[in-house]
Amino acid sequence: MKRSLEDYRTIVGDTIISSIYRKARTLYGKHILHINSTYQGGGVAEMLQTLVPLMNDIGIDAGWRILHGNPDFFTVTKKFHNALQGERLNFTKMKRKLYAETNENFSIYTHINHDCVIVHDPQPLPLIKFYKKQQPWIWRCHIDLSNPDHDLWDFMKNFLLRYDTVIVSNKLYLRSDLPTDHRIIPPAIDPLSPKNIEIIDGIIPRTLKKFGVPTDKPLITQISRFDKWKDPLGVLEIFALVKEKVDSRLILCGSMAMDDPEGLKIYEKVKEKAKPFIKKGDVILITVENNLLVNILQRVSDVIIQKSVREGFGLTVTEALWKRKPVVASNIGGIPLQIEDGKNGFLLDPNDIKGFAEKIIEILKHPTLGKELGEKGRETVKEKFLITRLLSDYLDLLKTFWIYPSPYNNI
Repeated sequence: MKRSLEDYRTIVGDTIISSIYRKARTLYGKHILHINSTYQGGGVAEMLQTLVPLMNDIGIDAGWRILHGNPDFFTVTKKFHNALQGERLNFTKMKRKLYAETNENFSIYTHINHDCVIVHDPQPLPLIKFYKKQQPWIWRCHIDLSNPDHDLWDFMKNFLLRYDTVIVSNKLYLRSDLPTDHRIIPPAIDPLSPKNIEIIDGIIPRTLKKFGVPTDKPLITQISRFDKWKDPLGVLEIFALVKEKVDSRLILCGSMAMDDPEGLKIYEKVKEKAKPFIKKGDVILITVENNLLVNILQRVSDVIIQKSVREGFGLTVTEALWKRKPVVASNIGGIPLQIEDGKNGFLLDPNDIKGFAEKIIEILKHPTLGKELGEKGRETVKEKFLITRLLSDYLDLLKTFWIYPSPYNNI
């Protein structure tokens, strides 16, 4: 169903809904275009699936286009993604050429005559170079930019300097060497999406049976792509320690995104390492793209873990907190924006395998503690990380382009 802003009244209240309608008045009829690299898999696509319809509902003409690229392009951009998060990159001329040419080819058959263009993440970043710029362009970066590869970052600045504004998720990602307007806008979840909406009880056992997930033991779950930055191999080490103290089961569930060619390789490594646990039924690996299943897994789990070593924000943490689940997570990236250690979850150094295990064991042995953490987590998300807040933040930014004096207020 098409999402309407009024659908969120009972969740966020009249004051927030009214504020959004008021902010939208100065943007009636403006044509806004979002561009990213995949329509499914990952938080960017999920947010756009709700954000774009809501923009249209409140009077903005919002569209969404997907950058077309071949497997070689996505292999290169995955390396760029890793390098922006601190990994070293063999930055060859061939990689630069493929990256730029794919964007140039896309621009040939993609007309942009919109009032504003919002480009998400590194894949479509160079598009701005291949159009006659006559409107504001925004680059919305969803990843950790605190320690990028120097050569790659310098190359990307050739494109970034053309942008009007750069949006990041965390103040730690602000770049003093980029003299472009910066905004901090944390991501958010849609509480009414299939991944987060309340579920009728009868659906839960049927779905778990369909996917072979028994509930005879406490469940520990990590919902993430099979990505080295999410460290599923480290999660297995943690589970091995937990298993010694509490007879439990681990679920690793992650879809294979179209723009992430490394996913299958990581999955095979995890499968090999987990083989003894898998044979006993104590580790279950799931790779299907099924938002209802994710919703159910988070709701029936006793502990949600997020052992990332790099994390732009961590929407899977947000989802779990919204469902009143205790979360044990790495103290990195955007996760500390969501979790206050000991209050609504636990934060640990990503390398502290023993510490992760101890906190998970503590929650499993003391269910009342898990319930208390979960209730406070729900409150945090309602206050700060729902899609209505994200929509409001975008409206605040967009309005600045057409408030006098502005080079765009006559467009």
